[in-house]
Amino acid sequence: MFKSVKLGGRGTVQVRVVGHFKGGKVEGHAGHAGDAGLSEALKRGEATGDVGRIVEAFAGGRGKAETRVLIVGLGEKGSLSAETMRSVAGAVGRRLAVTKDTRVEIDLAAACKSAGLDTQRAGCAFGEGLGLIAWNCDEFRGKASPKSTATALEVRAESKPFAAGMERGLGLAVSANITRTLSQTPPNIATTTFMAAEARRLARQVGLKCTVIQGSKLDDERLVGIKTVGAASENKPCLIRLEYAPKGKSRSGKPAVLVGKTVTYDTGGLSLKINNGMVGMKRDKDGGCAVLGAMHAIATVIKPNRRVVALLSVAENSISDEAYRPDDVLTFRNGVTVEVTNTDAEGRLVLADALCWACEKEDPAYIVDLATLTGGVVVALGSTYAGMWCDDDKLRAKIEEASEVSGERVWRLPLHAEYREMMKSPVADIVNSNPNRKAHPIQGAAFLSYFVEAGIPWCHLDIAGAHEADKDTGPYIAGPKGWGARLLAELLAGG
Repeated sequence: MFKSVKLGGRGTVQVRVVGHFKGGKVEGHAGHAGDAGLSEALKRGEATGDVGRIVEAFAGGRGKAETRVLIVGLGEKGSLSAETMRSVAGAVGRRLAVTKDTRVEIDLAAACKSAGLDTQRAGCAFGEGLGLIAWNCDEFRGKASPKSTATALEVRAESKPFAAGMERGLGLAVSANITRTLSQTPPNIATTTFMAAEARRLARQVGLKCTVIQGSKLDDERLVGIKTVGAASENKPCLIRLEYAPKGKSRSGKPAVLVGKTVTYDTGGLSLKINNGMVGMKRDKDGGCAVLGAMHAIATVIKPNRRVVALLSVAENSISDEAYRPDDVLTFRNGVTVEVTNTDAEGRLVLADALCWACEKEDPAYIVDLATLTGGVVVALGSTYAGMWCDDDKLRAKIEEASEVSGERVWRLPLHAEYREMMKSPVADIVNSNPNRKAHPIQGAAFLSYFVEAGIPWCHLDIAGAHEADKDTGPYIAGPKGWGARLLAELLAGG
């Protein structure tokens, strides 16, 4: 919707944004709260105070010119939250995209303070919402669509804490939007090689170390899952490793490890997806895209005082005479053998390699993996929550706290020993998919647990339902949400 959004400086503004709660007066407006035009505007029928509902007025600016005022609904005063502020920012952004105003003052700090919401946190959430609604990915539009008329937007706030929060939120939104653009990129462009090139480019841009393991090196490192899943495609598979290290700090100490499933396209392999089941499978890489976005945020906004390692398992699940088969048995680098029963359960095979690598090579403080892993989690939780499996109390508490801050919701699901027993094979150690559909989303987590060493804190997030918006809502338009990039950033902000 915008070319860019940034924190602006001095000068005359074209628009001021103020808020009002249901049944309440205008809050704030930089000393003009009693302006008669604003009071009259609140008498109009559309001024309901519902979250994001906007009514316009014009008021005397700091000079002779009149200033457009957007009076935005904040809902019930007792319910104001960071998530509300993201939705409010989305509504304001949509309106500004219509009016084409480019210099805006956000005067919502007083309303947040009166409702007991921390001003800087509110500013951060507003900045995130405005940055998220600004996203566009028009590079694939040709001559049959009208050219974009997006403008560059400058925002400011007189409240220093609110302004500082907005700057942080806008930075996090940039990172999430990197995730969204990668997700939106079609599979004939976003190949395995493309993803490796993007990781290298990101590393150069923000000062990360990047290593790509491919070709014969996959054999050397016994990364059998990635190699096997990607064998049928002309786009060759790889493991991408990125590392953030704080400047001036020792590189010793256990790193946090972030793992992302990055299947650039999933046909289902020989267990071919039917009907329209392949449509949208360019987003089967969204776990890895989120990890890339998170690493951008970690390097540019969060800058934690600890090392962070990202591992992206990259492959295209295609069909050819090189494709792996149901009935194949694979031996992973930790010695676990897997009987393949379904080649459309490929994500857990590529993730298994990264989890083995993380445990054996990185000496991690903890591991968090993100994956669009199962349709079953969509049935269980819809698009409201991502499924979370984490039996380590401390790590789970950190994930839940980060989720609360970012607004990307997680719901814990169980990982009992009986679920692990479901994955046993009569031929090998385990199967990659039990044909019994019981506990379908839990099967994926149970499988992955065989590749995490005992004693290492680990969290698995299945984002298959949460990673995409099917309609315009809050700070999102229909399409990829960049789910997980901000959550992982907030996790690292917490230590």
